[in-house]
Amino acid sequence: MDDGYRNTNQVSDDYRYQDGNYDAHNDGYYRGRDEPVQEEDAQSDVTEGHDEDDEVYEGEYQGIPHPDDIKEKQKKRAPAVDDEYRDRADLMAERMEDEEQLAHQYENIIEECGHGRFQWTLFFVLGLALMADGVEVFVVGFVLPSAEKDMCLSSSNKGMLGLIVYLGMMVGAVLLGGLADKLGRKQCLIISLAINAAFAFLSSFVQGYGFFLFCRLISGLGIGGTLPIVFAYFSEFLSREKRGEHLSWLCMFWMIGGIYASAMAWSIIPHYGWGFSMGTKYHFHSWRVFVLVCALPCIASLVALKFMPESPRFLLEIGKHDEAWMILKQVHDTNMRAKGEPERVFTVSYIKTPKQVDEFIEIQSSTGTWYQRWLVRITTTLKQVWDNVLYCLTAQYRMNTLMLAVVWFTMALSYYGLIVWFPDMIRYLQDEAYESRVKIFDEEEVSHFTFNFTLENQIHRNGEYRNDKFIGMKLKEVRFEDSLFEDCYFEDVRSSETFFENCTVISTVFYNTDLYEHKFINCRLINSTFMKEKEGCHIDFEEDNDFLIYLVSFLGSLSVLPGNIISALLMDKIGRIKMIGGSMLISAVCCFFLFFGNSESAMIGWQCLFCGASIAAWNALDVITVELYPTDKRATAFGILNGLCKFGAILGNSIFSSFVGITKVVPILLASSALVGGGLLALRLPETREQVLM
Repeated sequence: MDDGYRNTNQVSDDYRYQDGNYDAHNDGYYRGRDEPVQEEDAQSDVTEGHDEDDEVYEGEYQGIPHPDDIKEKQKKRAPAVDDEYRDRADLMAERMEDEEQLAHQYENIIEECGHGRFQWTLFFVLGLALMADGVEVFVVGFVLPSAEKDMCLSSSNKGMLGLIVYLGMMVGAVLLGGLADKLGRKQCLIISLAINAAFAFLSSFVQGYGFFLFCRLISGLGIGGTLPIVFAYFSEFLSREKRGEHLSWLCMFWMIGGIYASAMAWSIIPHYGWGFSMGTKYHFHSWRVFVLVCALPCIASLVALKFMPESPRFLLEIGKHDEAWMILKQVHDTNMRAKGEPERVFTVSYIKTPKQVDEFIEIQSSTGTWYQRWLVRITTTLKQVWDNVLYCLTAQYRMNTLMLAVVWFTMALSYYGLIVWFPDMIRYLQDEAYESRVKIFDEEEVSHFTFNFTLENQIHRNGEYRNDKFIGMKLKEVRFEDSLFEDCYFEDVRSSETFFENCTVISTVFYNTDLYEHKFINCRLINSTFMKEKEGCHIDFEEDNDFLIYLVSFLGSLSVLPGNIISALLMDKIGRIKMIGGSMLISAVCCFFLFFGNSESAMIGWQCLFCGASIAAWNALDVITVELYPTDKRATAFGILNGLCKFGAILGNSIFSSFVGITKVVPILLASSALVGGGLLALRLPETREQVLM
């Protein structure tokens, strides 16, 4: 047994890294463009009779690596016997050594493959997935003003609908990000996009609030997994020199998603008549068309992803050498053909694969039922995901994980809190201006008159209305105070924010109206009749400020373009840490200028400045999170931190919106303090721009 162990060590000792390229003896490892080294023991008894024609097997089989069969079988069998008697810590140490060797070798291979057509194709495919994530953040906010008309949503219901998407994204980021490290980047991204597309499509047709809420929750869960998977997936096709810049360019698709959602909302939702109705129970209005259109980037990415390969770095991590080799050859050949150099040969013959130490429990078909096998597979996979989560908190990564968690959380708390606070503040300023234009009518007396037009933003006090008819009219923001209605007739009346206070209503008929009894506050109803009341919500007033909200979101998304360009160009020059710290501190300074935002235009301007300054920190956070963790933990760690980010978004939305109309001091101080604290802490993170992807 000692001899077997020494032989295993000898194989490891023969693997050397020389002058930036890996060289190997007796194993056929990657040699860059050097000639293969001959086997020293080629004349041994084991290989006696070996035909030299086998040496050209690689060329005969289109380059698929084929080291000596007998030699490789010996190498694979010897450790299998030894592993039964070795401590798990020794196996993990050996795996860590293998992973370090693979990291440097893989970097050399990616450099040989070059950066070209393949990466740019994958860039646009994954960009569509990231665009779908950006769209999802805006969808609910845009449809709420219209959806409340169809579903009669209360303020609490609207608040829950706004937060449920973030809750789904939080769960999806952790769950699907963890699964991506076990099942593969491509497979989990397809699952994520399929869930989002299916439930987003379904949510556009459902009528009830509860079912709509459920669909948006599951849709958010699906799209929540895209962010950690997309960045882990794309980074594993990039060399060290290209990684920071091109991951930053990829972030632009989140901005494009916001612009797309804003433009579609602006062009579709105001056309409330678009759609159809089936009786009085089923309505398909323009906002539902908007929800369908917003699912298109997700569907497009899902279809295109079918033609893309799995990450070869992930395949090497789980021991699938031949599949990884073929994909890397595909990357190389695609880029070389695009560059006009199809004759360039992929020189890699063998790639180091780490020792596999995970034991996946499986029940054979002869010893268990189908559901038992699936149950074991699911529980084993979830246990492995949980082990990965705990690994991110081990001594090696604990400090980095905790610091990143604080930076992610403080950034999300301030950013998502403010992007909700900005539109709410603009609405509040608009409402104040609207109320200042209210018309007041005192002691008017009207009799035998027919009202068949719209009344808006009016207060009628101490009026007397006798034998009047209110037919086919709309009442918006109208209050009747201390007034008398006698022998009046209301038919087909629709109202919004309209109330009767301290009024006396005598012998009056209400037919087919939405003037329900709860709208009569402290009123006396004498011999009055309510007949065939309207069911559901039938308000179709077009809110003028909705157009401004779409414009605000559009400008806010567009304003991050300069920050995206600057961060992409400087990411590899000034480093990730300075980018995060500098961006967060500049954003904190921008927050203080909000004290001077006393008009709609000023708030829009400061919002654009804040979004433009903060986007560089988001891009750098995405890059450094990818680079700080090894391949088999990368998507898991990203998912945990992104899930914490969504939790910060939920808190930010709840806290900041509660101070609208009360004070600006608390939101501004909270946002700026969080940004300063997170920015200073970010400066203590390790710089990663010079390290290879582990």
